[in-house]
Amino acid sequence: DKKFLAALDTQCASKSGIHEEERKMRAQEIVALADTIKILNDDDALDLFKKTLPSASMSFVQVESTSAEQRKQAMTVLAQVREHVQVSQGRHRIDIVMLALSGKKMGFEKVIQMIDELVVTLKKEQVDDESKKEYCAVQFDQSDDKKKALERSIGDLETLIAETKEGIATATEEVAALMKGISELDQSVAEATEMRQAENAEYKDLMAGNGAAKELILF
Repeated sequence: DKKFLAALDTQCASKSGIHEEERKMRAQEIVALADTIKILNDDDALDLFKKTLPSASMSFVQVESTSAEQRKQAMTVLAQVREHVQVSQGRHRIDIVMLALSGKKMGFEKVIQMIDELVVTLKKEQVDDESKKEYCAVQFDQSDDKKKALERSIGDLETLIAETKEGIATATEEVAALMKGISELDQSVAEATEMRQAENAEYKDLMAGNGAAKELILF
């Protein structure tokens, strides 16, 4: 069906565009999450404060300050990506990580574990999408082949119809010419019949006249 193939082409093209957009968004999510893990795993600043500060109490304050700064940086990275991720594309995943970071009860280790699991999910979705894209590409190629075959069939049928119409027109002309010939022949036969009848009547009159003349001579 020509309409079905056209609809399939449109659907595949649309899905291909959606797939590409989702792939880019997912890649941005993975990069942002990797950056977040890097920020949360950055212990250099903490080690520096521990070594240089004179008192344990001050060290604790500075460690807390550094931890808050790390959370802030991580939240900034995630917020930037969140702006470009639609709700239908999985924005809730970013929201969950940001919610975990905004609270102080969950340690960085738990947040990093959560992010690691999320990255695994994203990569699995990426593989699934690639499989779907490949399937759609195969379906598109098959539908394109069917479309071309259908167009060839339609072209052949149109040629056959045109040739048939031409043949019908020619046959119609021949039939008309034949009917005209038959009509002319009928008219010729009618005229010949009329002429023979007239000649026959004339012949009978002549024979009748000759018979009367003979009778007079003999009488």
